[in-house]
Order: sequence, then C-alpha cells, then structure tokens
Amino acid sequence: MTDRGITKLYYTISEVSRLIGEEAHVLRYWETEFPILKPRKNRAGKRVYTREDIDTVYRIRHLLREEKFTIDGARQALARKDDINANTDQDSVEDLIEVKTFLARLLDRI
Repeated sequence: MTDRGITKLYYTISEVSRLIGEEAHVLRYWETEFPILKPRKNRAGKRVYTREDIDTVYRIRHLLREEKFTIDGARQALARKDDINANTDQDSVEDLIEVKTFLARLLDRI
C-alpha cells in the first residue's frame, strides 16, 4: 500500500503538480525559496521528483496553505524539523551503542 498515491520512483513536475494541487510554476518558485527542495534533473534537464521530494512538497504546502506560515516562517519550521530529526537520529545511535555494549558484556558473562 502506498500513501498519497505515490507508486513510481520518479515523477515529473506536472505529475507532482496534479498530485498536490499546485501549479508547476509554484513548485519551481518553492525550489528557489526552500533549500531543502532540490529535485534532480534527468538527462534532458527536466525535473524528476522522488517520494522524499514529494513529501517535502506536501510539508511545504501544509505549512503555507493550512498553517498560514509565511515563506520565511515555513523555511524556519522546516529547518527546526530537520534539527529535531538530526537529534533524534543521534539519540537512536547512542541508544544502539548502549544496547550493543550491554549485549557484549552479557555475552562475556555467558
């Protein structure tokens, strides 16, 4: 099962535009305003969006349209979320190291 109807590896800007309900020019503008949004370009120079890119577009759209953030406010909110995710990842690594150390000690006792 896929969420938001995303089933392919790569989507064109027109497909993403239809999927999220925004015009293609809006997506191109968001690329200039949000450093986190950087879809790749194929050999022909056309944008190709991954699932991660589409999730980012949904987050941007939600912040701007539903939460009524300004562009700058949405940019800051996205940056905070990335900081939170980075901290969470670091916490997870530290937890795994503790578990590994505990298991190594337990194995030595056996």
